[in-house]
Amino acid sequence: MKGSKMLFEALLREGVDTVFGIPGGAIINVYDELCNYENKIRFYLFRHEQGATHAADGYARVTGKPGVVIVTSGPGATNTVTGIATAYMDSVPLVVITGQVPTSMIGTDAFQEVDVTGITMPITKHNHLVTSVEELPYSIKEAFFVATTGRPGPVVLDFPKDIQTAEGEFDYPEKIEILGYKPTVKGHPRQIKRAMELLKNSKKPLVIVGGGVNISGAMDLVNQFLDKFGIPAVSTLMGRGVNPSNEKLYYGGIGMHGTYYGNYAVANADLIIALGVRFSDRIIGNPKTFAKNAKIVHVDIDPAEIGKNVRADVPIVGDVKSVVSEFLKYDFKTDFSEWIEELQEVKRRFPLRYEKGGKFIKPQYIVEKVDEVFPDDTIVVADVGQNQMWVAQYYKFKYQRSFVCSGGLGTMGYALPAGIGAKIGVPDKEVVVFAGDGGFQMNIQELMTVRRYDIPLKIIVMDNKALGMVRQWQQLFFNCRYSATILADNPDFAKIAEAIGIRAMKIEKPEEVDRAIEELARSKGPMLVHALIDPAEVVLPMVPPGGDVGSPLVEAPYDENLVERILSFEKSRGE
Repeated sequence: MKGSKMLFEALLREGVDTVFGIPGGAIINVYDELCNYENKIRFYLFRHEQGATHAADGYARVTGKPGVVIVTSGPGATNTVTGIATAYMDSVPLVVITGQVPTSMIGTDAFQEVDVTGITMPITKHNHLVTSVEELPYSIKEAFFVATTGRPGPVVLDFPKDIQTAEGEFDYPEKIEILGYKPTVKGHPRQIKRAMELLKNSKKPLVIVGGGVNISGAMDLVNQFLDKFGIPAVSTLMGRGVNPSNEKLYYGGIGMHGTYYGNYAVANADLIIALGVRFSDRIIGNPKTFAKNAKIVHVDIDPAEIGKNVRADVPIVGDVKSVVSEFLKYDFKTDFSEWIEELQEVKRRFPLRYEKGGKFIKPQYIVEKVDEVFPDDTIVVADVGQNQMWVAQYYKFKYQRSFVCSGGLGTMGYALPAGIGAKIGVPDKEVVVFAGDGGFQMNIQELMTVRRYDIPLKIIVMDNKALGMVRQWQQLFFNCRYSATILADNPDFAKIAEAIGIRAMKIEKPEEVDRAIEELARSKGPMLVHALIDPAEVVLPMVPPGGDVGSPLVEAPYDENLVERILSFEKSRGE
């Protein structure tokens, strides 16, 4: 059997039915073989390899299955790097198969040769250059095994052209074991008992729900845990989907753009149970003041994360789903009503809010309207920046795997292709993409992919004519010196979408929002709404970089000069 045929037979063995990519000379034999598998494997052609990789990422996040990408060598492979790094930072299982020049030409600076394994080594869980057709079946099995077990992550398999055409025996292993690689799934019973004793004696406990809860599929169990013991909870950006039956138990996001009351809970808790949390700098702010009054129980499948950024008084290495299942076996009475009432009072005094009215569309209202109109199980995909934070603050996520965004790497241009992948992965659910004007232009070419496959994706471009989050930092910390962040010459995104063949609307006034979002929800095919939002709106609350999460900024002056600057620029262009 030829190497290229082995690849597809192996993909079928791994349950793969969807592949994303772009062909090229060094992978042409694989794409030729793909013709023989059209009835078994769906292939989606993208317009850029970064887009294909983000699509596989979005597919993986909503389905829990590994996303598969097939691209050519050289620039085809290097174009996947940003997508691979995005998946690596957020623990997303990908298998990226890159074509490579023939083994006899490796090291000769051949046309479109690049050291893919060397380039991707720091941003993959594992990568491998296949050097013989005999090792190919094991290498593919190893790639999927490593990508999906333990803490998931991307794997790169570099596939030389001569190995694709070489003949060999296809002996695909049913299972493999890798020396030194045995992820711990079950938490240590003694550590679990210590954690529950701390909970039993606590007066102000708090659960921090991280992305690991979504990855493990443990959100329902976590909600049961919160309800059973009456523990309040907050979530990281990647941990959205917390939905206990008692709404008084959830206090939103934490960190740089978390809720005031969520960060208050962290700062004043006496016990924190962190589930699948990396404790990144955007969450903890100043590590010296983070949760200084609390004992910390840290549950994570990756032992390297425990104690890395925040001390752990009770470390528990294991899969969140397994560990929380053990937590639920304990049965004792708790009463945290005084603590919950304290948090409720803070929430009443410092709610999430924004100034309503005025002549500009408020982005927060758009998010609230989408939340109101679309079904509860809608998948929301956000790009990076202000749009992402407004979605995280104002959209009420009710299910696991319902919020897709680039958390760790903060990849602008992520949302559109990831939204395509998400819709392919869960075709029966609505998928809404939120993007800012800056990020949307970084992978705008994938509108062609939407049109090519008539993917009924709903897209909202919130256009504030700026690289909004950087512009916000310049306003708050650099005395309104807007260096290289104003995009007052943006195109009409609705006209671009219409030129491609996608239905679109452009809205500029607050009274136009309701009709636009309702039409978006009713649309049976792909649709884009280009919303011109208030250019001076900022995301609040905000904990300044390295600041104390217990003392966020809750107000910021409105910059009328910025608005006038943008309007005068447009006037000078005759708009």
